[in-house]
Amino acid sequence: MGMIFKRTKILATLGPNTSNLETIEQLILAGTNGFRLNFSHGDYAERDDQIRWIREASQKVGKPVAILQDLQGPKIRLGALNENTPVKKGDEIILDHAAEHDGLTLPVQYNLADKVKVGEPVYIFDGKIRTTVVEIPSDTAIKLRVENDGMLMSKKGINLPDTDFGGDILTPKDHRDIEYGLKQDIDYVALSFVQSPEDIHNLRQILVSGGSRAQIIAKIETKAAVKDDVLEEIVKATDGIMVARGDLAVEAGAEIVPIVQRRLIALCRKHGKLSIVATQMMASMVDAPEPTRAEVSDVANAVIQGADTVMLSDETANGDYPLETVAAMKRVILYTQDHAPVAPVNDYMLMKSPKLDAISTAAVKLAEQLKATAIIAETKSGSTAATIAAHRPNLPIISVTSDIQAAQQLGLSYANRSYVRPDSPEAGFDLAKELKSEGLFGGEPTTVIIVSGQQPGIVGTTDTIKVRVLE
Repeated sequence: MGMIFKRTKILATLGPNTSNLETIEQLILAGTNGFRLNFSHGDYAERDDQIRWIREASQKVGKPVAILQDLQGPKIRLGALNENTPVKKGDEIILDHAAEHDGLTLPVQYNLADKVKVGEPVYIFDGKIRTTVVEIPSDTAIKLRVENDGMLMSKKGINLPDTDFGGDILTPKDHRDIEYGLKQDIDYVALSFVQSPEDIHNLRQILVSGGSRAQIIAKIETKAAVKDDVLEEIVKATDGIMVARGDLAVEAGAEIVPIVQRRLIALCRKHGKLSIVATQMMASMVDAPEPTRAEVSDVANAVIQGADTVMLSDETANGDYPLETVAAMKRVILYTQDHAPVAPVNDYMLMKSPKLDAISTAAVKLAEQLKATAIIAETKSGSTAATIAAHRPNLPIISVTSDIQAAQQLGLSYANRSYVRPDSPEAGFDLAKELKSEGLFGGEPTTVIIVSGQQPGIVGTTDTIKVRVLE
């Protein structure tokens, strides 16, 4: 009996229903590997509590987990309306950054006048109300023609699928949130509404100059990002991507989402980057204790495609069944990985480091031929473990590192279970013996493959594969 644990990871969003130490600990025990903090809502005092609780619970359970800071980005919303406002097809409405609500003049939280052009579509309330720009009457206002009947409400989101934001996707709020994040224990920063690789380079510069080692997750949710020539460049520039299926569906059409998801997961595997599938994976569980068949199938498909991580949003933030949702997701992942191999990817691995990739490839082949119980990666930065994971081996990757942040980041990496131990020439073998004595590998003799370097604790020195049998 080898180690049984899920290879695709679960990222859960914290919200009103889960923001306390006890629930966070239960979520980790139920199978959560990382927590998303959605910076569209809440204040810094709440964040301080959440980060402290996550680290406390993680230590108590003895499992490193990742913290992801999700920046709001230019999520444009209507301002406060005096009351819900009905609109009819053919109406003309004005969105004015400088005005209060007055009849069909509506406040908007962002100045669109210098971004949009006449003729461009503007979708309000997640695409429920479609409009077209007919005029730009002032330097703070745009006039729209309404294409269908509907109801406008305060603070509803606005999507501009054909508008080019000209590389300016970090808002003043995002800059404040990044400043806050630099001083916190944060592992990943997710960048919303990415349109080009430059957006990632800009954020990278801010993080590096602020001394942060957080990795960047590019959220793919705009029409500009899914163009053929842009998508792969974004994947190469970032550390990971999130298929943000909600806004992507509104911006580019729901029918493209499954294909974009497949392409993105394949590109991430090719380049050894982290992939997260997000939005509505178990949406019906916000108020029901069981998922729908379609949701089960959706999670299973992400597992078969080889996603590193599947994500929950409202289900764990505001839902009535957060623990049941994580447990249901875990059951689907475990059943799927036991009964279906991960889909192969044709053009494999053009990694940054050919040597590390060659060693990882060999380690995975060797492990599969020798029917090893686990691959053990001695890693400082986490890149050895992540490169092995990119090959989607059908057995656990146990990573051992002296760097707590690397261990936390690997929490979201495919098939990875990380342990923090001091650097030593035999760190991997010592950990294997420890796990064997705890009964994690079962009773009979166990073969493990250990990937390591001659200089423990030095990044970029991985050069050795050892086969060890534990009696």
